[in-house]
Amino acid sequence: MAEDGLMGAKRTQPVLPGTFDSLEDERRHRKERLAGALRIFGRYGFSEGVAGHITARDPERTDHFWVNPFGMSFRQVRVSDLILVNHDGDVVEGDGALNRAAFVIHSAVHKARPDVNAAAHAHSLYGKAFSSLGRTLDPITQDACAFFEDHVLVSAFGGKIVLEADAGEALAEGLGTHKAVIHQNHGLFTVGQSVEEAAWWFVTMERSAQAQLIAEAAGTPLHVNADDARYTREQIGNPLAGWFSFQPLWDEIVRSDPDLFD
Repeated sequence: MAEDGLMGAKRTQPVLPGTFDSLEDERRHRKERLAGALRIFGRYGFSEGVAGHITARDPERTDHFWVNPFGMSFRQVRVSDLILVNHDGDVVEGDGALNRAAFVIHSAVHKARPDVNAAAHAHSLYGKAFSSLGRTLDPITQDACAFFEDHVLVSAFGGKIVLEADAGEALAEGLGTHKAVIHQNHGLFTVGQSVEEAAWWFVTMERSAQAQLIAEAAGTPLHVNADDARYTREQIGNPLAGWFSFQPLWDEIVRSDPDLFD
């Protein structure tokens, strides 16, 4: 067991972001987490037909990213199923088809944000519902405070299927330096320095949207004051906290779905 340095907890220490012996090891690590995150999205019911995608930047060819193949169930994706795509939209490794919307959105974000190594989007139920309101999340829970002043609403091209470059560029421009976007009439989009971080922000943002919809249906929820919301964001909304919060989900999917490593 190892001290993980986060609140003094002890657990079997997974590989921290950035600690790899080779680019091959780092590539394999990102692809494994990507396949695992996709399966977690499937388990959480984030799938909607062929919609949805998570990407991971290749650590060597940094203008390429790995993504789930178009039309494959989130719950069945294996490492060997992932495809590698360049910023021209060419599939350079793998046999699957490319989702045009995945390319348009993710290529624009990966180009605009060199610090982003992963991005996630799905047509999740509560994210879709909340996106139709044309507003950002309120700081009504500790979990929602992770996004306080660190997510934005983008209305451009909202509701119109994202197939053209200008739509992806508008989303990337709107994202700016933040970790998440609510794309109006479309859904949630999150980014991170690691696959784990990006996937966790999506999971907890979806649940925060659900919590706000429930709270507002029941009454008028009270807001956490701005200073406390910022303090909470600094504790639970940073990249390491996002990465660490994903670890229990990773441990579960590894035990239940060992074939993801195939």
